[in-house]
Amino acid sequence: MTAQQPVPVFDENKAEAFAGRFIGTLNEAALAVMSSLGHRAGLFDALAVHPGLTSAALAGKIGVNERYLREWLAVMVTSGVVDYDPGAASYTLPLEHAAFLTRAASPENMAVTTQFIGLAASVEDKLLERFKTGEGLCYHHFDRFHEVMAEDSAQLVVANLIDAILPVVPGLVERLKSGIDVADFGCGGGRAMLALAKAFPNSRFAGFDLCEDAFRDTAAEAAFEGLANLRFEARDLSSGAPVGQVDLVTAFDAVHDQADPKGFLRLVRQSLRPGGVFLMQDIGGSRDLEKNIPNPFAPLLFMISSMHCMPVSLGQGGPGLGAMWGVETAEEYLAETGFAAVETHRLPHDPINAYFVAHV
Repeated sequence: MTAQQPVPVFDENKAEAFAGRFIGTLNEAALAVMSSLGHRAGLFDALAVHPGLTSAALAGKIGVNERYLREWLAVMVTSGVVDYDPGAASYTLPLEHAAFLTRAASPENMAVTTQFIGLAASVEDKLLERFKTGEGLCYHHFDRFHEVMAEDSAQLVVANLIDAILPVVPGLVERLKSGIDVADFGCGGGRAMLALAKAFPNSRFAGFDLCEDAFRDTAAEAAFEGLANLRFEARDLSSGAPVGQVDLVTAFDAVHDQADPKGFLRLVRQSLRPGGVFLMQDIGGSRDLEKNIPNPFAPLLFMISSMHCMPVSLGQGGPGLGAMWGVETAEEYLAETGFAAVETHRLPHDPINAYFVAHV
């Protein structure tokens, strides 16, 4: 006989605490959506430059509709983001808040990341269907994903590329100064290669991505600036077709949503000359769910994975690893695809990602 399971007892205090927490969740979600809007419209930047103004005066300064601005400001005031003086009917963004909400604050601008909330909401109906069918999504289902991803990556990766990320490979900066061949697999918006091409004119850079529209603007900018050492190419890297031999391959947040991640890594390995290096940045979560519970970014990262990374891989016939495939899995995949030595680094400027250095 099996022991009788105890009858659950309803804990009123626990229920009230959860309800209170969820009121906070709803309010924080509202703040996130409005923060995305405020970032895109330049409202936080305007508040930082023009403190202590009325809504009418601020609207006149920046050329927006006062009524819409006033309602947006009400969200910010009641959320504790913006200070309000009822006597003067004026609004001020504290310096301590501006440090995390304005373009001048980059790479600490968290308003950039709030844009992912709206992107997730935009595919909610499609995700609802996929819960029934198990099908995936395609890149064209996402209106602004490439744009937002490029802006977010510009803060964590591009802004820190030369001073913090490249130095994890001893001697790499010196080799780039002398002149080597570099390929970025899954280059997205291409901002990393643009930054490197400007910084290291003796080296040659190529960015490859499935979607030409992802890097179109950057390619045009590079052409306008006359950067002869940078090119972009639309290419399905999952095909395994050779791209040539290079000294350094980079992949920034690109491996986990591939149709064939191991095939992708094999192509990286095959593209490296003897002595070549693969520098890979990916989400630094764990494949063991319980290890992610203390991570303050875990819900956000799993949300982005659910709405984009996992279904995009599934939509290509891939395994749907998701963004939280885990450092453990990444290290195993690199070893299984022929890399002789793999090092994993965590960098002080970046609490979200892990950086992998793999040698041939």
